Amino acid sequence: MEKKQKNEILAPAGDMECLQNALYFGADAVYLAGREFGMRTAPENFDRAGLKEAVQAAHHKGAKLYVTCNILPRNDQLPRLPGFLEYISQCGADALIIADMGVLALAKKYAPQVDVHISTQAGIVNYESAGAFYNLGASRVVLARELSLEEIAQIRAKTPSGLELECFVHGAMCVSFSGRCLLSSYLTGRDANRGDCAQPCRWKYHLYEESRDGRFFPVEEHKDGTYLYNSRDLCMIDHIKALVQAGVFSFKIEGRAKSAYYTAVVTNAYRKALDDYYQNGHTESYAVPGWIRQELDKISHREYSTGFFFGGEPGQTQDNGGYIRNYEVVAVCIGKQGGRAVVTQRNRFFAGDMVDVLPYSGIPFETKIRSIYDSWGNPVESAPHPMQELLIETDDEISGGAILRKKRAAAQFEKMYEK
Repeated sequence: MEKKQKNEILAPAGDMECLQNALYFGADAVYLAGREFGMRTAPENFDRAGLKEAVQAAHHKGAKLYVTCNILPRNDQLPRLPGFLEYISQCGADALIIADMGVLALAKKYAPQVDVHISTQAGIVNYESAGAFYNLGASRVVLARELSLEEIAQIRAKTPSGLELECFVHGAMCVSFSGRCLLSSYLTGRDANRGDCAQPCRWKYHLYEESRDGRFFPVEEHKDGTYLYNSRDLCMIDHIKALVQAGVFSFKIEGRAKSAYYTAVVTNAYRKALDDYYQNGHTESYAVPGWIRQELDKISHREYSTGFFFGGEPGQTQDNGGYIRNYEVVAVCIGKQGGRAVVTQRNRFFAGDMVDVLPYSGIPFETKIRSIYDSWGNPVESAPHPMQELLIETDDEISGGAILRKKRAAAQFEKMYEK
């Protein structure tokens, strides 16, 4: 029997602030890592107490919590895995994300009641592989980013209905096949397959010609450098309907090393887009509302692409290596006091500024900061101090948890995402 539940928005969390934003802005599930065995060592990640707290926080909001255990471990790491897996089970995590067959066997032994999701690191690109992992006890497979929607639909049609399909729909893309990067190990000794990628694909490179006695020839893309291996960011916000029709159950957002602001904006955008699709997507001409698409221009990102989903378009282009940063967070509302919003400062702002407000619910809106007060109630002209607690009066009411942001005076690049 086909599953009747709605599709899942799966958001990343590299620390507790990111987790809270993912939950408050509409994630159905959150994935994160402990201090070991995850594919991202750059984020703070979660110690054992933090993992337990994270599970409780997710379940309190009615969401699920998945723990990544998707490195390709060496022999010296194996003895520590049983204890880690047992603890994940005790915490009540809903699933483990696994790439290695040996880790899968250990998970079935030491955390038998925890669901297993097969990581994109496993490189699943056909229905036989997906079905084989299902027969080994996996409840979900995270398909390789290199698949087209047509191929995903074929996998859905030829695998058991009890097997959920998950795909990355937004975020950074690896220049290597499903993240199997060897450049990092070769150039720095840091093993990408054990969570320590140095991201050499983001470095600047020069072209040398062997007969020219060490002279190099500049290869220039733009004034900020040359990125020969760099890929665009994935963005499928305009193609929610196509993803659902192809059989994708879980919409995964990349970004465990990204900011809490990124987590909030992207989670909110895909939550709103999916909800709008459920309500209005029955028409042939359905399109995601423009304001939702525009939200994704307000985070730090590279130029957007639809990756490999539509086959013909190059999925990983080296067109532009720089980040586009058009907005910055200036404050976060933490409550109300006497008709004023209580905020913590994140970047400097002034009385009289127009700010763009991202609330937990509803559509983002612009409002004017009429006045600013310090914690003693004294009026001030600006908010120059990081994390300073202030009171502000605005033209429109701001609710607790809302994020206030302002367009940068000089954006890094003027070119914006186009449909």
